[in-house]
Amino acid sequence: MTTLALTGSPLWYASRAGGTLALVLLTATVVLGIASGGRAAPRRIGRFEIGLLHRDLSLLTLVFLVVHVVTAVLDPYVHLGWAVSVVPFGASYRPLWLGLGTAALDLLLAVLLTSALRLRLGVRRWKAVHWLAYAAWPLALFHGAGAGTDTRLPLQLWLYAGCLAAVVAAVWWRLAKAGPGRVAGRLLAATAATSVPVVLGAFLVAGPLQPGWAQSAAAATLSLGGAR
Repeated sequence: MTTLALTGSPLWYASRAGGTLALVLLTATVVLGIASGGRAAPRRIGRFEIGLLHRDLSLLTLVFLVVHVVTAVLDPYVHLGWAVSVVPFGASYRPLWLGLGTAALDLLLAVLLTSALRLRLGVRRWKAVHWLAYAAWPLALFHGAGAGTDTRLPLQLWLYAGCLAAVVAAVWWRLAKAGPGRVAGRLLAATAATSVPVVLGAFLVAGPLQPGWAQSAAAATLSLGGAR
């Protein structure tokens, strides 16, 4: 059991692959939503085509999120229950970082459900909930960096850096194309685009990039599993 957990089981690989693909697709969805909104909308491509692409990317994100969650719960190493997939911060294994992922999933599910009820809710209410998708992205990013035992791998770090750079670039592009007004909203977006890379970088240096970060969590989980 211990050897299998430390080398990685097929379910572990499936969970990490599903989570990584979900993060990449969520990043693409967020970048498309930011870069194509407002005055920044491209003129050569219709809003209808952009909307379809945005919807398809969102659905693909949820598909790989389901794969990520199901394989993580079925993996016997961390002893996760199904409730952990919808109730944040209730896991015994890295509760904070898994809780961030659960919170991101809940936000995306709220967007999905309200999109299905868009005609009944009205455009204004639907847009208010739809903005939650942007909040789900940094939660998912920190979840992957904090919960992933492969965070120290160069390829994984480059992937996080690429996702971060894409979203930050989209935010600054949108700000550059924005017209007058909504000063508070632009200030909030600029602050987030500046602070998220700084906070993530500081966290990586102080946490996952430190020797023993993954092993300490694994040892705690093995102790819990042995107690059961």
